[in-house]
Amino acid sequence: MTGEQFEDVIELTVKDDNSGERIDKFLSDMLSSYSRSYIQKLIADGLVLVDNNNIKSNYKLQTDDKITVCVPCPKEPEIVPENIPLDIIYEDEDIIVINKPKGMVVHPSAGHYSGTLVNALMYHCKDHLSGINGVLRPGIVHRIDMDTTGVLVACKNDAAHLSISGQLKEHSITRYYYAICHNSFREAEGVIDAPIGRHPTDRKKRAINRVNGKNAVTHYKVIENFSRYAYIKCRLETGRTHQIRVHMASISHPLLGDAVYSNAKTPFSLQGQTLHAGVLGFVHPRTGKYVEFSAPLPDYFEKLLKIL
Repeated sequence: MTGEQFEDVIELTVKDDNSGERIDKFLSDMLSSYSRSYIQKLIADGLVLVDNNNIKSNYKLQTDDKITVCVPCPKEPEIVPENIPLDIIYEDEDIIVINKPKGMVVHPSAGHYSGTLVNALMYHCKDHLSGINGVLRPGIVHRIDMDTTGVLVACKNDAAHLSISGQLKEHSITRYYYAICHNSFREAEGVIDAPIGRHPTDRKKRAINRVNGKNAVTHYKVIENFSRYAYIKCRLETGRTHQIRVHMASISHPLLGDAVYSNAKTPFSLQGQTLHAGVLGFVHPRTGKYVEFSAPLPDYFEKLLKIL
C-alpha cells in the first residue's frame, strides 16, 4: 500500500493506559471524525495494520503496538435527499437558518453519507441550494461539529453563499457560543489569542501551532462558576476548526464531555462536548440589513446546569 492510494495515513502508538482495549473502540475514540462501524470496515478491508500485520476488530491492544490506519480516498457518492425533520429558525428565498441537533453531521464525509444536515436540506429545499462547495456540501457555507448544537445558516443560491462566505473571511459575523468547561475561573473574562493548526501527531485533531497555525481569537466570559466546572459564553473573532475546544483546553478549561481534547473524567453521561452555538448574526445577502438569530439551550444542557 502506498500513500498515494489514500486520503490519509494515520500512525499511532499505543500507550500503557490503552493496553487491553479493543482496537475498534480505541480508534473510534481517537479518530472522532470516523464512526466505529467505519473503523470496523477499514479493519475488515485490511486497511488497519498493527506492527504491519492484519488484525480483527476485536484485537486487544498491547503497549507500544504500532497502528497504521489507511483511509481510502472518498468516492464521489450520490447524496440523496432524506425526509429528516429540521428545526427551522428562519427561511426565505436566499437563506435557511437551522437549529442543529446534537449528533447530526453537517455534510457527508467518510463514514457519514446519510442522516446529515445536507441530506435533510436537499429534501426540504429541493434544487434550491448553492453549488459553490460541490455535490457533497450543497448550501453549506460554514459548519459546526457533530456534537455541537445550535444556529447554522445554509444558502439557497450562489449569490447568498458568496455574500456570507465573504463576511466569514472578514470576521464580521457575530457568533456567540455557550459552553460548560472543567474548573472554575478566577477572572471574570478573558481573550485567547493563539494560532490553531493541525495537531503534530494526530491529523484529525487541532492544536495551538505558533509556527504554521492560522490566527485564532476567542473571547470568553464567565456566566457562573461552580465548584469544579464553569458555565461560559464565548465570542469568536475567527472560525477555526474546533477553535473553542482547542482554546479552552489550552488554558486548562477543557469542555465538559470533550473526549478529544480533555482527559478529565466526568460523572455525567454525555454525548460529546457541551457546546452550543447560541447566536449567529450577519448582513442579509439581499436586503443588506443586519439580522441576528438565536437558538435556546438544548434540554440536556439545561438539565446539566440545574444539576450543577
